Amino acid sequence: MMKKRLFIVMSLILTVVLVAGCGSKNESDSSNGEKKGKKLTYMASQGWVTNAEMELAKQFEQETGIKIDFQIVPSDQYMNIIKARLNSGEGPDIFGGQSGVSELALNYNVEKNAVDLSDMEWVNRIDPLSLEQLTINDKVYGLTIWDTYNSFVIGYNKKIFADLQLEIPKTYEEFKNLSIKIKEAGIEPIYEPIADGWHHVMWFTEAGPQYDKLEPGLYEDLNQNKRKFVDSEVMVKALEQMKEMYDLGLFGENSFSDMGSETPAKLGSKQYAMSLTAQSAIIDIVNEFDEYTMDDFGFFVLPIADNQVYYINPGGPSKFIYSDSKHVEEAKAYFEFITREENLQYLLDNDKIVANLNFPGLKDKYSSEQKKLFEAYPERGVDMQNYITYFNPQWMDIAKDMVAMLSGVMEPKEVLENIDTRREEMAVIAKDPHWTNE
Repeated sequence: MMKKRLFIVMSLILTVVLVAGCGSKNESDSSNGEKKGKKLTYMASQGWVTNAEMELAKQFEQETGIKIDFQIVPSDQYMNIIKARLNSGEGPDIFGGQSGVSELALNYNVEKNAVDLSDMEWVNRIDPLSLEQLTINDKVYGLTIWDTYNSFVIGYNKKIFADLQLEIPKTYEEFKNLSIKIKEAGIEPIYEPIADGWHHVMWFTEAGPQYDKLEPGLYEDLNQNKRKFVDSEVMVKALEQMKEMYDLGLFGENSFSDMGSETPAKLGSKQYAMSLTAQSAIIDIVNEFDEYTMDDFGFFVLPIADNQVYYINPGGPSKFIYSDSKHVEEAKAYFEFITREENLQYLLDNDKIVANLNFPGLKDKYSSEQKKLFEAYPERGVDMQNYITYFNPQWMDIAKDMVAMLSGVMEPKEVLENIDTRREEMAVIAKDPHWTNE
């Protein structure tokens, strides 16, 4: 009875899902008589499929006769729906998912539910760091096409910094002190949209490579269950520093109710001087306010724990071919088509948000300030959520604990203890030998 009820609920949800990019109602003419008229279902979360990709899908249909039926699901519903589809044995031909080894294993069970893509040509061209996040037991299960170098950094209004004679901080104390000086000048220092429910976790994660640098081998020790999060002095210090900045009022008076969608307006109006944000957010500011150009905002890495390492997030929304699909070869053909260099360049050129993609040979769209950012921070490292196992799947739980910490209900060490507890629970479910063989 429960399965029947679940099936009915899923059916009702899927009937109202936004379906886009299906192209013309009539099948395109094609010389490929064998594949003409076939259709691939492609389910993804909202925001994972661009308009540019939908346009490419129409070209793919014209070339092969294979139509891509995009099924775009609201982001707050997607994980429940795709897990139910995969667990019921009724997955779409292509499904979207976040890359990352623990994500692949825990959320999508790709060794059972996805096709091994290791022998595809594009595997030899994709950024090796992205490839690592798509690989389990030496087999590649997905395709990531994403702007993986567009890390979240502190974006700041250069005029405000110039007027107050501020320099880019290199330590936490310098960051805290300049924020206090901005506040004393009558400007809110940092726009932090905690109400989004996820954003504030990045204050802890973005300095991950610095933690691993200061405590060598930390990432690997955590993955091998040789250490716990709560054992890390630098992680405790990082959370304490964020709490101090919050207590000093450096995030403004309404950070618990502030939303990320308001970031361009808050920075563009000069109400706030800085925000931890994607570099592409400056495009939105320039589009919204005529007074600005891309050069009016600069960037620096978040100096929590005195961090000066530019983190790389090699993962992102990815594409997988369902293992029980009746159209595996057709789906592989779509992956081959979309990874052609000219089609990757098309995706890049026709997306206002991205400045580059994780494949070589493409003409990027980096601004002069982004190039300065890359030059200023030559040391690079991989972020925590894409390296440390059993971390990213508990992101929203960590977010709730950090809100409790900022509210004074929970101590920084308690936040880390909870992370450790949830990691152990997930590791045991995954039968990870580093935990189960203790």
